[in-house]
Amino acid sequence: MALRITRVYTRTGDDGKTGLASGDRLPKNHPRIEAIGTIDELAAQLGVVRCELKAEQESFRDSSRAHLLDQLLEFICNMLFTVGGDLATPRQFRHPSMQIVTPDDATFLEKACDAWNAHLPPLTDFILPGGTRTAAALHFARTIARRAERCAITLTFEDEPYPDVVIYLNRLSDTLFILARCANLEQGGQEIIWRRELPSPTLPME
Repeated sequence: MALRITRVYTRTGDDGKTGLASGDRLPKNHPRIEAIGTIDELAAQLGVVRCELKAEQESFRDSSRAHLLDQLLEFICNMLFTVGGDLATPRQFRHPSMQIVTPDDATFLEKACDAWNAHLPPLTDFILPGGTRTAAALHFARTIARRAERCAITLTFEDEPYPDVVIYLNRLSDTLFILARCANLEQGGQEIIWRRELPSPTLPME
């Protein structure tokens, strides 16, 4: 389908509502729109991750792994458009050839988790976000994925069920956590472990 955008602003949303693929209009704070918007936010953050990765790729011990990581992130960013389109189209308005989220998409992420996790040391404690810029940005993306999952669950209970989307987002947050660990270790960074008995820091003298 050809798509040509000649003007970004339309003024049609000035009444606080926005349109779905079905043509219906909903308030912009509706659970469906909140879920779609959070998916958009997640995709934007992954764009930031890819920029950080490009800036830091020379610090990777294995440059090919930086390339593989970027390829995976590009694939996920594209997949998030499918997620958003799925959420924007109530079931009764779906076209038979429309791309939607399926169980196979979550299965792919499980395979990605296993493949990347195989190169990591065992996880023995809780990890704090941080480390390299790429890893920190991935941790941030992970938290947005969790919020997107919560939004999809709210939509499922209050409007229309999207079980495959919920499962996909759950697996995606796990994937991003593993990738954050990989980025830290590939760049020679140290994982920041939760210290239960961390002493209070010294404060500046008055």
